[in-house]
Parts: sequence; structure tokens; C-alpha cells
Amino acid sequence: MKKFLALLMAATLMMAVLAGCGGTNNGGSNAGNDTNNSAANNTGAEDNTGDTAALSGTVNTDGSTSMKDVMGVLTETYKEIQKDVTVNYSGTGSGAGIEAVLAGNVDIGLSSRALKPEEEEKGAVGHTVALDGVAVVVNPANGVEDLTVEQIAQIFTGEITNWSELGGEDAAIAVLGREDGSGTRSAFEEIVGVDGACQYTNEYSSTGDVIGNVASNPNAIGYASLSAVDDTVKAVKVGGVACSEATIKDGSYQIQRPFLMVTLEGAELSAAAEDFLNYATSADVAEYIAAAGAVAP
Repeated sequence: MKKFLALLMAATLMMAVLAGCGGTNNGGSNAGNDTNNSAANNTGAEDNTGDTAALSGTVNTDGSTSMKDVMGVLTETYKEIQKDVTVNYSGTGSGAGIEAVLAGNVDIGLSSRALKPEEEEKGAVGHTVALDGVAVVVNPANGVEDLTVEQIAQIFTGEITNWSELGGEDAAIAVLGREDGSGTRSAFEEIVGVDGACQYTNEYSSTGDVIGNVASNPNAIGYASLSAVDDTVKAVKVGGVACSEATIKDGSYQIQRPFLMVTLEGAELSAAAEDFLNYATSADVAEYIAAAGAVAP
């Protein structure tokens, strides 16, 4: 009997020990799982907040030809951040770009002028990417170096028709400009105060055409984005102030305008389009804007 009780007590003790060990193992296993799950969750959170989320897709933009260089550098540098996002650029003019975004045909419109009240009433929203000076350009052989805003207005409206009236050669002035709907033309005419009153000798569909024709005609005058001006033409001073990044930044150069990315109010952008817009309007791109010949706002 005593031997039986001893064996029963030993068996009971062993069962208790085994039960305790089983509980410890289950507890340890759950604790380990909780720790591992927590670590995994923390790692995921760090990944989400520490790095830019990878995106993919296509962003379609359309509008200002004057923004070609700015768009080129922005799309190139953005591609280094989001390799799977393609940003398409089509240069059809500011007016056409604004119409395209209002119609929902593109993600982002591009305008090289301020939005008109009627465009804003239709829901157009402008986001400033850069500032640009509209340079007044003549042939390098032209001896005229400086013009006032009033003189420029008189040239483009036909009140002044000969360079001799401005201290230049006795030669008729060829007045060249952009086609109707161009952002450069709209900005130039509005700032100079000749909106709708210009008497053009010829009108062109691109800034490059204006530059090329001024370069080939010693009696021509035209206007172009500062970023497009090269050594084939000469930018005259306006009121004694040269068109440069510094004078645009400090506001002393009078003929300047904004470069805008335009979206439609209330329309939801894709994740890729929104990310590109945020990138293009951030302080991080200032050096790239400058490299493209424009001025960061």
C-alpha cells in the first residue's frame, strides 16, 4: 500500500511538472511570436516612413513650349527617384495646355503666363514652378542696347517703325512674335500694355522660330523666354535693367511671368501625378530650375 501511494505521488508530481513545462513552452512561444510580430510591424513602419514609396504609371502634361527646358530637367531628375513613372511632355502652347487639363485630357497643363479669370472660374488651379523673364531680343548687329517699356510698346503697336527713331540705323523694324494663344505672347502683351494691339510683321508657333528669324534678320525685334536666349541674338536692357536670373528674382526686370503647372479643381490626381507635382513645386528642385535657365520662386 505504501509502495502504491509512493508511486501515485510520484506520478502526480511528474504530471504537475510536465504541465508546468508545457505552460512555459506555450507562454514562451506566444511571447516570442508577439515579439517577432512587433518587430516585423516596426520594420514595415520604418520602411514606409523612411523611404519614398515606389510608384508606377504615366503622367501626361501638355502646354507651354517655353517650359520645355524646365520640364526636361524636372522629368529627368524625377526619373531618378521614381524609375517606374513616365512623365510625357507635349508642347502645344499655354492656352491649349490649359484647355486640355480643363477637358480632362491630360493630368497637368503647363502655362507660361498667369491664369485668366475666366480660366480660374472654370476650375483651373495654377501651381508656380518657376519664374521667367521675357527677353526683348534683336539681331546682334543692331546698335540699340536699351529700350523703355513705353518704347517697346510703341514698336509693337506700330507707332515707331524705324530704328533711326531709337538711335539705330535707318531701317524699317520687322516686328516678330508668337502666335495667338502662346503664353509668351500673352504675358509679353499684358505686361507691356499692348494686349491685342500688336502689329506683327510675322507670327511664329514656337520660341525657337522667333529666335531663329531674329538671328537672321538685322532689322528684326522679338521676344523670348530668357531660358531660350542664346548668342545668336541680343537681349536689350529694359529701362536700364538687363534680363537675368538675378533681376528676375529681385523683381527689377519688368517683363517677367510665372511658369505654372495647372490642375483642375476637384479632380483627383493619380498618385504618380500628385507626386510629380509635389516634386516639381518643392524647394529640392531649385538648382535644377536654375540649370534650365529659369528662376526658382
